[in-house]
Amino acid sequence: MSVSTVFKEKSFVKAKDLDHRKKINYNIGKYNSVVPIGKRQFNNVDLAREKAKNAKWKALDNLDEQLERFERNFLANGGKVIWAATVEQACEAVLRICREKQCKTLVKSKSMVTEEILLNDFLKQHNIESIETDLGEYIQQLDDEPPYHIVTPAMHKSKEDVARVFHDHLGTPMDLSPEELTLVAREKLRRKYAEAEVGITGANFIIPETGSIAITENEGNARLSAAWPKTHIVITGIEKVIPQLSDLSLFWPLLATFGTGQQVTVYNSIVSGPRRGSEENGPDEMYVILLDNGRTNILKDPTARESLYCIRCGACLNACPVYKNVGGHNYGTTYSGPIGSVITPHLRELGEWKHLSHASSLCGNCTEVCAVKINLHELLLYNRREAVRTGNGEILEKMAWSIWQQAMLFRPSMDLGNSKVKNWVVNKLFKGWVRNRAELKFPEKTFRQLWMEQHPSA
Repeated sequence: MSVSTVFKEKSFVKAKDLDHRKKINYNIGKYNSVVPIGKRQFNNVDLAREKAKNAKWKALDNLDEQLERFERNFLANGGKVIWAATVEQACEAVLRICREKQCKTLVKSKSMVTEEILLNDFLKQHNIESIETDLGEYIQQLDDEPPYHIVTPAMHKSKEDVARVFHDHLGTPMDLSPEELTLVAREKLRRKYAEAEVGITGANFIIPETGSIAITENEGNARLSAAWPKTHIVITGIEKVIPQLSDLSLFWPLLATFGTGQQVTVYNSIVSGPRRGSEENGPDEMYVILLDNGRTNILKDPTARESLYCIRCGACLNACPVYKNVGGHNYGTTYSGPIGSVITPHLRELGEWKHLSHASSLCGNCTEVCAVKINLHELLLYNRREAVRTGNGEILEKMAWSIWQQAMLFRPSMDLGNSKVKNWVVNKLFKGWVRNRAELKFPEKTFRQLWMEQHPSA
């Protein structure tokens, strides 16, 4: 069964799940109530978004030079850089480091890139325990599910759902409060920090100017994952570059506001390398793995390149009517929602994943809320056009548009047949529309007929 068919069938079921809709509307409703408060910190939030977009354009316009500059400065800071063109190369690099350190247990902070390369599954196959330390990710790992959302991995779960997960996997009582469940997770995870030989984090931003990576979070688990184990591994996409250190004063508040409605997240860290001689805390060694995995395919496309500006705030997911109805898991890919629908066909394979660009109402709300003003709805249309241009369009769709084109260019064909014939063709012959919608009803008389009746001398 194709990924397109699986997506459609699962989405059809999920869209009718009223319990799911209730949970998502509740959680996104809380998000919607705080974002306007977070935006008050900006004198002109649209100008801030425009400046951030221009900064990302500047960084990506000479990305090769920026990455080489980062490597030089990070090496000078005592770190090590690994270039990974593929998922396999990234995973093998992590495994090689873990074997060198005789690692049996590692702790990992929230990172969508590690989800992209399926790192936990890979390490499990090699008998290395990888523990998610972000509370939402930890809940999802216990429940053997991938993240539901870019920012809030367990958004689709109620507090009763979380209590069930803890009861089933940790043996806790079913009636624990959210605060008590959090303390249980804290107790379990604190022991893992002490056991772990390796800590893995992502990076929200790469700063070539100082050879640093920046991490933003709300729980402090990324700091512990980076500083407590003897070895710290950072895995990040090559597009995370920002031009200079001072740009964090713009990007951190934008990410906080559009991601969670905060003015700034609780923990914001700049890490420039391993522990130095005069420092008491920090890892003995630090590696940064720079992952491509299809990103240069997007970079070389002058239209699609804009999607690499994304700072993973998740705002477009919260705004998308399709995402809110079909859920994050049904996309079948790491990045869901509008941004996932835009980038996945380029990161993977257009012919197989083109259906995601049709999973949109084209309402433009994703573009309206994007923290860096990516024209997401236009990029969705671009992907659709590229699928047709490269021969990956649907045959039936192509036939239907060809018929429509011929009819629209030839007036008699538009008037051919009465409304009953047209109703039958649209509703019975082409069943795609009526599968999930009411039947179309053509008027008894066409506009031309009505016009001629009212203006017989025209």
